[in-house]
Amino acid sequence: MALSFWQRRARAPTLECDAAVVGGGIVGASTAFWLRRQRPGWSVALLDAGLLGAGASGRNAGFLLQGASGCYRDDCEAYGAERAKRLLHFTRANRDLIFAELDGAAFDLRPTGSLTVAGSEAEDDKLRRSAARLRNENVAAEYLAPEALNDRIGGRGFFGGCFVADGAVLDPRALVQHVADRSGATVLAHHAVKRLAAQPGGATVLETPVRDVRAERVALTVNAYLPTLYPDLKRFVRPVRAQMLATAPLPHWLDEPVYSHEGFYYLRQTAGGRVLLGGARHLHERAEVGYSTAPTAALQADLDAYLAEHFPHAGDAPVTERWAGTMGFSPDGLPSIGAVPERPGSYWAAGLTGHGMAYGFHLGRLLAARLAGDAPSAEHDLFSTDRFDDAS
Repeated sequence: MALSFWQRRARAPTLECDAAVVGGGIVGASTAFWLRRQRPGWSVALLDAGLLGAGASGRNAGFLLQGASGCYRDDCEAYGAERAKRLLHFTRANRDLIFAELDGAAFDLRPTGSLTVAGSEAEDDKLRRSAARLRNENVAAEYLAPEALNDRIGGRGFFGGCFVADGAVLDPRALVQHVADRSGATVLAHHAVKRLAAQPGGATVLETPVRDVRAERVALTVNAYLPTLYPDLKRFVRPVRAQMLATAPLPHWLDEPVYSHEGFYYLRQTAGGRVLLGGARHLHERAEVGYSTAPTAALQADLDAYLAEHFPHAGDAPVTERWAGTMGFSPDGLPSIGAVPERPGSYWAAGLTGHGMAYGFHLGRLLAARLAGDAPSAEHDLFSTDRFDDAS
């Protein structure tokens, strides 16, 4: 929509900066954090269409998992043993960086370990194999037989599981805010970028209804929304919805986050006793696409049924919140870092496929290095878009 004469007069003056990061989720805030660390003299602006953490980064369960998925055996099958190993250690480094660089008390970071549990005998066999493979990588992992597992988590009907001692939980929205605060970047909330306009000399103007931002380098970290700015990049990421619910507080019984049924359900209990449950997308795949944040009655009913079946003592708890969010899914389930078309020195990151907490802080470090003009690190090839050209 074009602005009137009066609206243009009311806009704030153009902000000039060395680098602008568009998208205030975990990857965007982390990119600003690491960029200010790597180039302390640079001015950095962090823009978001709404508030920080308003997208998927503030709408997930807050799991800090290890590996590309909850099942290391599946990772080895999907990506090959060597690449799966590198992805495992990348996510473990992501966890270590969060613990080392940030104040965990600011976002309720708790080293609980994590549990991936089986909804079938076939999945149980894979998790048994995963535990053994993880131990071979010096990861503290333990297979739990069905009876021991169900007793441990107060569950019913699970076939077995894999416990990883280094898993953790956190408040994801508070994490994003904390990282942004620590970055020292200029945060511009409610600055929806409508267009990127090239300027003579290589700079880019980000056009927003509030003000323009002129930057020498730009990072786009809008994940599922990347194709709304660059439609040609839709082959790298597509919008997929996730839904969750939260119950009223219950007596505490569950220490670890639980990832079950091939990752299609995920559950944890907060320090305050509330149960957070998400998933069931696989039962509604055709409907669970797009950018709506409104929950649907059909999928929420499936979440209620899961809770009643597998955690009956929690199934009668009143549900106090229900919500949805949009994730960015990539073709192969892994994030990507690519160059912004016709913007030398500018890059994008997208396609975290529901695992933003596992990758985001470390991925922001890689993206910041590219923005700073550093040579790609050895880890960069894990997320390079070249892999899609190779596959074709």
